[in-house]
Amino acid sequence: MTTETNPRTETLRIPTPDGEADAFAAFPGHGRHPGVLMYPDGFGIRPVLRDLARELAGHGYYVLVPNIFYRTGPAPVLDLPEHIGEEARPAIFARLMPMIEAHTTERVLRDAGAYLRFLTTRPEVGAGPVAVTGYCIGGLLATRTAAAHPEQVAALAAFHAPVGAAGPDDLHRITARVHFGHAATDLTPDALVELNRTLDAAGIDYTSEIYPGTVHGFTMSDTDAFDPAALRLHWDRLLPLLA
Repeated sequence: MTTETNPRTETLRIPTPDGEADAFAAFPGHGRHPGVLMYPDGFGIRPVLRDLARELAGHGYYVLVPNIFYRTGPAPVLDLPEHIGEEARPAIFARLMPMIEAHTTERVLRDAGAYLRFLTTRPEVGAGPVAVTGYCIGGLLATRTAAAHPEQVAALAAFHAPVGAAGPDDLHRITARVHFGHAATDLTPDALVELNRTLDAAGIDYTSEIYPGTVHGFTMSDTDAFDPAALRLHWDRLLPLLA
């Protein structure tokens, strides 16, 4: 698969049962391409997410990043500093947590169906299955999307995400190939063993590992959690999975 250094981008509006979700898309400038639904972390669509989408699009994919909190307003739904340091987090999370708590599983699944319908009908997206990926809470949303739409989702990746919150019932419905990349501060080795036992029992084709020395949010270059080596490992795991 060839890479493209300057993919096209656009801002879109996705019809949902509850309104319209604004979204960012990045894709190669010609032809039709496999579709990827990329869920952002809780901080939402911002330059670092656009960069991740562009990077992935450069490898030959149509990447759609929805504003998961569109019911609150268009992105950015929070006023964020250019760099999200530890001193800024308490005030940000005080505003963010009510939005996360209001984003129930029922909402997640209504939105997931709308996002997939929109993605698969884009003229730049080829026929066939799609992938879902996500970061932090977005990884949990990606996991629930793959469980709810096994006939459409062929690959699932989630990074520093609370994927265990999906529960065994959800995991047993997944037919996609899976990669879970965990932060060392999010999951103990014993908890990893338990999660992987559940994945084994579900018959999932997966890799699930703790990225050494990482803290929650390690892919996000605009936070104190960022780990360049872990971001490279994320690409080393994600790209072969999608290919």
